[in-house]
Amino acid sequence: MSVVRRAMGMLIHRAYAAIREAGAITPDSPAGHEFRRMGDGVKIAFPPGAIFGERWIEIGDHTLIGERVSISCGMMPGPDLGPDAILRIGRSCSIGRGSHIVAHQSIEIGDDVFTGPYVYITDQNHVYDDPDVPIGRQWPRNTPVSIGAGSWLGAGAIILPGTRLGRQCVVAGGAVVRGEFPDHSVVAGVPAKVVRNYDPELGWHAPGMHSLAADRQATAL
Repeated sequence: MSVVRRAMGMLIHRAYAAIREAGAITPDSPAGHEFRRMGDGVKIAFPPGAIFGERWIEIGDHTLIGERVSISCGMMPGPDLGPDAILRIGRSCSIGRGSHIVAHQSIEIGDDVFTGPYVYITDQNHVYDDPDVPIGRQWPRNTPVSIGAGSWLGAGAIILPGTRLGRQCVVAGGAVVRGEFPDHSVVAGVPAKVVRNYDPELGWHAPGMHSLAADRQATAL
């Protein structure tokens, strides 16, 4: 019986591996042709999450998108969102499984951006301006998002509308990010704040260390 079970297990795993390979979305697959641009070597793993608005999505060369990742433009399939790309993912990126990238106006993800699993990125937020109207029925507000090249987004991070993340930034797992952050920032917390910066003289340091070092030097003089 154990021999039969092993043989069946091997067949099932081989069959599933073949299904995953056949079901992946690549530039050569029929689903890949729906995208505005899908670069060489791009792969969206099977099974994918919800994907729609492909004609407004550009994905750079050699980017890998994990299983069950949802990438979409607009609230639902069908509407005309204009002539330009709305969601741009750079080259050589890696988007972790279960993540969601939901674009309505503009999301720019630079080259070599890596994310952990279950990251959420959106450029749209619900509003609550009218206290008498259910929040879900009020017209949402869009603000562009950009994530600088070389950045890393930890598992479960949430990138909210209006975020402008510089190059080579680190977002801690579970952080809720909104606002502008300079190059070489480490941001963490809810809401996220800068907890470390990089300076050629000081290396990675807590905010304010540069001015503290300058004050000490001035005092010594």
